[in-house]
Amino acid sequence: MFLHGTSQINAQGHLEIGGCDTVQLKEQFGTPLYIMDEQLIRQRCREFVSAFRATGLSFQVAYASKAFCTVAMCALVAEEGMSLDVVSDGELFTALQAGFPVERIHFHGNNKTPDEIEMALEAGIGCFVVDNETELHLLQAIASEKNVQANILLRVTPGVEAHTHEYISTGQTDSKFGFDIGNGSAYEAVKLALQKSHLRLLGVHSHIGSQIFEVDGFMVAAERVAHFTREVYEQLHAEFRVINLGGGFGIRYTEEDTPLAVAKYVEAISQAVHTHFSGIGKQLPEIWIEPGRSIVGDAGTTLYTIGSVKDIPDIRKYVSVDGGMTDNPRPALYQAKYEAMLANRANDSDEETVSIAGKCCESGDMLIWDMELPQVQSGDLLAVAATGAYNYSMASNYNRLRRPAVVFVKDGHAELVVRRETFEDIVRNDLVPKKALSQC
Repeated sequence: MFLHGTSQINAQGHLEIGGCDTVQLKEQFGTPLYIMDEQLIRQRCREFVSAFRATGLSFQVAYASKAFCTVAMCALVAEEGMSLDVVSDGELFTALQAGFPVERIHFHGNNKTPDEIEMALEAGIGCFVVDNETELHLLQAIASEKNVQANILLRVTPGVEAHTHEYISTGQTDSKFGFDIGNGSAYEAVKLALQKSHLRLLGVHSHIGSQIFEVDGFMVAAERVAHFTREVYEQLHAEFRVINLGGGFGIRYTEEDTPLAVAKYVEAISQAVHTHFSGIGKQLPEIWIEPGRSIVGDAGTTLYTIGSVKDIPDIRKYVSVDGGMTDNPRPALYQAKYEAMLANRANDSDEETVSIAGKCCESGDMLIWDMELPQVQSGDLLAVAATGAYNYSMASNYNRLRRPAVVFVKDGHAELVVRRETFEDIVRNDLVPKKALSQC
């Protein structure tokens, strides 16, 4: 397994993250356990900010909280001076609970409800990313009723298909997100937005997909958005102060993945902005981006305890762990691949090919197919790397399994930031119908 961030093998032959022995973490917090390398998260935040400072552009780096959203994570992002991207009232509430500066919160989503819009307006968030005409009218009506002005970006689709899985590709014309540039709906949306008395149009937003390993897609998207920006400036005499080019920067899950350094992505974006936006309006727009996975993805490790082993001669050896698709649905959802190691026997040599099975009552609950490990024993600890993004945030209670705890580790100290769910948590919202009670 590739060792990310502060991960290393200690003198006891155990995997250590943030100076914390994973065997001791298991004894203290149990498994499954999400372990987040706080130092690596902060390093990633600073890499993006530093890279943009070097370009000379005005910018905002907003963490896309859908990747991993907890009160502790929002507080960390605030400490690093970044902005925050939320997509629901739940994510917004989490940010507010963390005391996140509201002026640096951006609200996304293709179907914001009236209640969500009211909540965001009352909180005084910095910007709405408007996704469709319905939302334009709804936001105008609610803002008018409250007698406030809302800053907005219009989400546009630039017609760029990123080289990624179809479920996480968003910039193409056939997408549930945004106003399409190619068919003219984006231009009409700008005209409509400019007529709304309680909306202040700052600019546009585009996002081409996720887990992207090259810069070409970002550069093409920037060029197309710039062409659209020029059209709006020349024909509608409206100047975009902000251009949001989204996120989607890839990380390493396995040796097949070849992400670029953060600075390479930012340099390419900067080059495209200088090339294509120069001469449009009085000055270059402020550039916003929204990294999520690339901030937390490789900073996360999930620790499991190995239970049963099933060996089918000449076919496959199944090794089952005490978690699975409930804490990591990505392999079942879109065949995501991971690397893993025995955390308690990290120096042992690989001896067998095994497949890692989850404990859910689903044949598709498989975390890793056909990987090399030392001779596995029940009770061993399995560490799966690069699980910081879209694992905790997509976790479920399928089979009524309890969602795992989350710890931040740094400098030999482990801080519990999300408690493991209890049995009481599982049934907390359950009710027995009164009719059924009367018949008991």
